[in-house]
Amino acid sequence: MSVPTFDKFIEPVLRFLASRPDGVAAREVHEAAADTLKLDELQRADVLASGQLTYKNRAGWAHDRLKRAGLSQSLSRGKWCLTPEGFSWVLAHPQPLTREDVTHLAFDFIGVRLKQQPDAVDLDPQPEPLSTEDLALSSPDDRLEQALNELRNAVADELLENLKQVSPARFEVIVLDVLHRLGYGGHRDDLQRVGGSGDGGIDGIISLDKLGLEKVYVQAKRWQSTVGRPELQAFYGALAGQKARRGVFITTSGFTSQARDFARAVEGMVLVDGLRLVHLMIENEVGVSSRLLRVPKLDMDYFE
Repeated sequence: MSVPTFDKFIEPVLRFLASRPDGVAAREVHEAAADTLKLDELQRADVLASGQLTYKNRAGWAHDRLKRAGLSQSLSRGKWCLTPEGFSWVLAHPQPLTREDVTHLAFDFIGVRLKQQPDAVDLDPQPEPLSTEDLALSSPDDRLEQALNELRNAVADELLENLKQVSPARFEVIVLDVLHRLGYGGHRDDLQRVGGSGDGGIDGIISLDKLGLEKVYVQAKRWQSTVGRPELQAFYGALAGQKARRGVFITTSGFTSQARDFARAVEGMVLVDGLRLVHLMIENEVGVSSRLLRVPKLDMDYFE
């Protein structure tokens, strides 16, 4: 018998998390869900093409849907917990869940981004996800693209959660690694970390030429709260103190509309919020890896 689809894992994951109000390790949730679904040894040994155990993968996607529905969260690396809204939802929905409840959680939150600060603005336009009806009527190529986007977004969310938990010093190093992959600085040594006390708001310096005549100054902040106009004004002052013409302000959080407008009003300042940062990491494979998918396509030249 095959491993149940991920939607069947939603209620077991939800109920087990409800029984652990202080949070619990993800691996315990995986096993509890497998026990509830009465998976046998063969089902627990089933492996995806990626090498991950199927039941753990599907429990993970069930938790992803609960997070996007605002019912669960990741307290730290590998530790899951229901949100206050999640506990309230469980109380309002006695077991077993109806088919409509499961379908709602499984499909109605696919394109929902994880909760961000209410005053943060989007730096990049976000495409509208396909509805369940549109997805059912779409071509295999469209469904493949939708699946890839869903995978990217899930990895982006995990990346952002991990970035928010690293030390400030480590975050500054990661930022410089990303900028180097983007092509800034001919060599990794051309990117210098200078963060610390008395850094004047400058956490890194990028030399764009061998003599160091052209430089980009970087401020990297692993913040939870939104970055506002005062922080950008302070950074702009630090740039002026260095007689610098270019600056990049990177944060794990977001920017207020006032901060965005200030950056647009001055020359040489670029903003990178948490969402933009993690997608740059994915595109340039910093902290992530990728696997090759072989999609067959007919070679018409062969038949001619």
